[in-house]
Amino acid sequence: MNANTAARADAVRARSRLGGWLDHHVYSFVASLGRMLGKPWATGLTVGVMAIALALPLGLWAVLSNLAQFTGDVQQSRQVSVYLQPGRTLQQASEMAAALRLRRDVAAVEMRSADEGLRELRAQGGFSDAAEALGENPLPHLLRLTPRGDDALLAREVATLPGVDAVQQDAAWRQRLDRWLTLGERIAWVLAVLLGLGALLVVGNTVRLDIQSRREEIEVLQLLGATGGFIRRPFLYLGACYGLLAGAIALALLTAADVALAEPVARLAQSYGSAFRLQGFDALRATVAVLGAGAIGWLGAGLVTGHYLRQTRSTGD
Repeated sequence: MNANTAARADAVRARSRLGGWLDHHVYSFVASLGRMLGKPWATGLTVGVMAIALALPLGLWAVLSNLAQFTGDVQQSRQVSVYLQPGRTLQQASEMAAALRLRRDVAAVEMRSADEGLRELRAQGGFSDAAEALGENPLPHLLRLTPRGDDALLAREVATLPGVDAVQQDAAWRQRLDRWLTLGERIAWVLAVLLGLGALLVVGNTVRLDIQSRREEIEVLQLLGATGGFIRRPFLYLGACYGLLAGAIALALLTAADVALAEPVARLAQSYGSAFRLQGFDALRATVAVLGAGAIGWLGAGLVTGHYLRQTRSTGD
């Protein structure tokens, strides 16, 4: 009977400790929000600086993502354009297309006749009058080859075929663009690290000032035997709240920029015959961005609070 009573008492004490731990987490979170709302001007400055610092790398990543989408399909960018000599008949162009389809290094051949090219030229805005003034059709027949292997080797071999006037290979342009995108991604990472450190320092300095204003309260808690985790917890939630709010504002700024630029970009893409549309952050990336900002705030507050507690312990010793 005594053993059962002791076990129940231990269970009650464990639940009490767990309840107190959870209650202090809730209290720390609510108190952090209260301190932020109690200093709206200082909170606005801190969150605004963090939001700008976070919006810059996030915006660059969004630009690079949209630019990669705008380049189109990689397979299409590997196409080799073969322009036949003027005077070649449609029958001769069809025969050459049939012969190229038999090659092992050619996956597909698309033929566009001179008449189809002229119709496309007339359909484009601003070129209809010029097309009419040309009189007879000066455009050559065009064959677009989709390589199965080495596109550079295919372009060199096709250029030597009789009846071929010029060969245009887009692979070099694609490779240069890929290198630019890789460089841009690396720059985005460098900016993210630098500006992330800046945001961390901003949170750390704000939390440091809050610690200084509550120094006496912390000393009393230490005299009463409060643990470092108990003292640190409210400041951790304060830093996390700063980060989460800054991340949300950064996403709001980028969304506003996306709305402002969507229509002009769509019109520009339409003038090039593309259906490209700007794409913002989806739900997953937006959630990761906000949580990452919260983690930066949590980390900054943890570093500053830990440093202060180590100093006070060493001073006390």
